[in-house]
Amino acid sequence: MKIAIGSDHRGFELKAAMKLALEARGIETVDVGTHDSGSVDYPDFADQVAREIQRETASQGVLICGSGLGMAMAANKSPWIRAALCLSPGMARMARAHNDANVLVFGADTTTAEEAGPILDEWLKVEFEGAVRHKRRIQKMKQSEFGIEALGVYDKDPEVHAALKGEGRRQQDDIVLIASENLASRAVLEAQGSVFTNKYAEGYPGERWYCGCQFVDDVERLAVDRAKQVFGAEHANLQPHSGSTANMIVYFAALEPGDTILAMKLSHGGHLTHGHSANFSGRFFNVVSYGVNKETEQIDYEEVASLAREHKPRLIVCGCSSYSRIIDFKRFRKIADDVGAYLMADIAHIAGLIAAGCHPSPVSCCEFVTGTSHKTMRGPRGGFILCQKRFAEDIDRQVFPGVQGGPLMHVVAAKAICFYEALRPSFRKYQQEVVKNSRALADALAEKGHRIVSGGTDNHLALVDLSATGVNGRDAAQGLEKAGIVVNKNVIPFDTQSPSLASGIRVGTPVVNSRGMGEEEMQCIAELICKVLKNVNNEKVREAVRETVADLTTRFPADF
Repeated sequence: MKIAIGSDHRGFELKAAMKLALEARGIETVDVGTHDSGSVDYPDFADQVAREIQRETASQGVLICGSGLGMAMAANKSPWIRAALCLSPGMARMARAHNDANVLVFGADTTTAEEAGPILDEWLKVEFEGAVRHKRRIQKMKQSEFGIEALGVYDKDPEVHAALKGEGRRQQDDIVLIASENLASRAVLEAQGSVFTNKYAEGYPGERWYCGCQFVDDVERLAVDRAKQVFGAEHANLQPHSGSTANMIVYFAALEPGDTILAMKLSHGGHLTHGHSANFSGRFFNVVSYGVNKETEQIDYEEVASLAREHKPRLIVCGCSSYSRIIDFKRFRKIADDVGAYLMADIAHIAGLIAAGCHPSPVSCCEFVTGTSHKTMRGPRGGFILCQKRFAEDIDRQVFPGVQGGPLMHVVAAKAICFYEALRPSFRKYQQEVVKNSRALADALAEKGHRIVSGGTDNHLALVDLSATGVNGRDAAQGLEKAGIVVNKNVIPFDTQSPSLASGIRVGTPVVNSRGMGEEEMQCIAELICKVLKNVNNEKVREAVRETVADLTTRFPADF
């Protein structure tokens, strides 16, 4: 058994006594604070104890404040928690036996350490009776806590529930450096798991094919208005299910099958939808690819211009999935104008940076802009399209009925929250820290002898060239994952390895930044990465690194 224990300043002394009492009884404790008698807010500690139980890193909890009332009320706001203020051993016995309580609450003003001891003992020795009438009542309490959807997972599908809990623990326990991942806010997660899931809403606000759409109309209008405000766009469509779908929609709106697209090579940092032969983009369109300069490893704008003059593309795509430098959208605009091409910016990776002013915006330079609401945007998984007003009807018609049927209204609602969050001043600060941390991580890896592609980073990611280490990207990524650090293998420009092995890894800072880590932690993470890369098959080294990872992830928990 492991028990999480917490208190505010008024319960600090009794917490210290209860911690000793638990340890004397052979019970391991997780002390979430407070750690001194300075004034604090009790809900913070009730929430932390609740989360330890929710994550199953503790089986029960103990909370203490002056009266005990505030702690009990605050803890019981959290799903999975049944906190009981107990003033006597009899109350503790009933709370456990009849109510299946999992958090024992003390009032330091009314209960001394001597009086608390017998209450604790009774609590520890009594189990939930589980009689029919008690189970029925607990079931009704769960229904109030979780709502229909969560209750269904919790009680009716233990296999999916186990997978959900396992994924939650993995996200908590690992240092995630996947550049295309992030941690959505609780509000986003709640909206995406909401009753909007139940609503079919083919069409657009005010022009649906189904009745009963007044509230989905409201939320989609909110999402669209906020997206336009975030990016300064003339028109926005929030219905695309993904960034790939958004790209497809623009291609179908602006082009005919067989038309020429000029886009970035996948091996130099582009995306599958920028013309890979296995993708619809490479199958339906004639794609010409540009890349980076071999010396600078940055976009070769002279090559882009030369290819544009030679092939006269109908559409030029600028935007990348593994490119760490600022994209000169104005220069792309000039190239497109010189050959009479449309310009589309794919900002799936850097949308959050653009929204916060940490990267130049393409909106004024491009006819079309596609992006995703996850990654740096910190929202739900999904796509969006921004365009000039003159293309609004074409884009909307290609979304529905052209490529998609009904929109995912629960995701659209979550996108509305995502763009609301992007309009807050804190979002700008967050994105500035993402870039700062990315540079700190890249610089630290470079100082330890690893070559960073293009010499550094201007955004949320960096490519690490492993050619000199004797370790390929696949083995590096697998070794790091076993040590609790999650990255992805990645080809580097002019790679000599096959894509299945790759010569590099891609590291990004959105997730660790969302956890509150800073430049000091980036130095530590760089050291851990280097230790593993030097000993990629050494289990003892990986175990030692995993211990440090556990310390970091405990100090900087994920907020979901």
